[in-house]
Amino acid sequence: MLYHLIDWLKEMGFKFPGSALFQFITSRVLLAVILSLIITTVFGKKLINYLLHKQVGESVRDLGLQGEQQKKGTPTMGGLIIILAILLPTLLLADLNKAYVRLMIFSTIWLGIVGFIDDYLKLRAKRIAQQQGVAYRKGDKDGLAGWFKILGQVGLGLIIGLTLLFNENTKAWREYKGIPGSNEAVKTVKFQEKERYFVEADEPISTIPFVAGHEFNYAKLLPEALRGFTPVLYILIVIFIVTAVSNGANITDGLDGLATGVSALIGICLGVFAYASGNLLLADYLNIMYIPNLGELSIFIGAMIGACVGFLWYNAYPAQVFMGDTGSLTLGGIIAALAIIVRKELLIPIFCGVFLVENLSVMAQVSYFKYTRRKYGEGRRIFLMSPLHHHYQKLGYHESKIVTRFWIVTILCVIFSIVTLKIR
Repeated sequence: MLYHLIDWLKEMGFKFPGSALFQFITSRVLLAVILSLIITTVFGKKLINYLLHKQVGESVRDLGLQGEQQKKGTPTMGGLIIILAILLPTLLLADLNKAYVRLMIFSTIWLGIVGFIDDYLKLRAKRIAQQQGVAYRKGDKDGLAGWFKILGQVGLGLIIGLTLLFNENTKAWREYKGIPGSNEAVKTVKFQEKERYFVEADEPISTIPFVAGHEFNYAKLLPEALRGFTPVLYILIVIFIVTAVSNGANITDGLDGLATGVSALIGICLGVFAYASGNLLLADYLNIMYIPNLGELSIFIGAMIGACVGFLWYNAYPAQVFMGDTGSLTLGGIIAALAIIVRKELLIPIFCGVFLVENLSVMAQVSYFKYTRRKYGEGRRIFLMSPLHHHYQKLGYHESKIVTRFWIVTILCVIFSIVTLKIR
């Protein structure tokens, strides 16, 4: 809104000192990072005090983990401040006419509402138990029904997939080889004193590492006779990615600062991808697809990184506030949506390696327990406890050490993901 106001004032002939900064994306990205940091650090404390006043405290199940009882009563639903710190800078500083920006704002609000309802229902169950004088024990069925969470994630994936397929402003470009005819819809770009020709990709494509061209066409997954169903296949893949990454972030949010720090590092990775794909010079050098209109998306990403880093001020060990499902589901959904938009979703298993391993540890634990219970009459476990971070807690590692090492692993995954852009 501030961006549009200054743009309107400029058209009306009004100029004032500093208005030129809003012409440059880099300036607005830095302002978005600073503003999101200020919002989380300054207003974060006010939110914590409000949540304490409303007795919005976390209930802790007795899992036999070191230091878990100390977390009892810590305010939850702190993800509200993360959402606020992402949306406000984006609304103020980004060009809201861009389809990618509007899609990310919608995605943030959508999963924020789903996570908020889940947290609210858990708190309501706790208050009802207290009013009835019954000892409250946190359970998996206190919050939003699992199918409703999945429904929310599926709905978002459907909207993202349809937008990227059918919105004219969300197309990737392929370089056109040869000289175009007069009736072909080809865009001409003057690049390094030469005219280059580009055409919009008519099929869903993505970036894939380790192969020449770095391009993967989803239509190749289907036999020739079924290529007409490629959009359906693409939407199903997008839904799966949104659901998996959102749940992965939710599962990872089990130690102070773990999900927050990992999300910030992944945000930096996605920022590099967005900048490279949205810049014709870098896209040409890296031999990756050029995606117009990605520049404004970097403002949203900058706000997300600033919000996560600022939230760490209160969420680092020992945490003064937890993000709850309000924050973890939202951050996971944001990461999934950004990866799909910049056409790097096939790199998710690498840069979201921590989310993937946490997810797989739970799936493996549950599956093996059920299998051994059927076969031997008693369930057996692969890990001492799942998700994986609790396994290391059971081994005696302090949670701050676990969190720091998971951050380091994420840094390595992010670096490797960026390096893959140049590996063929």
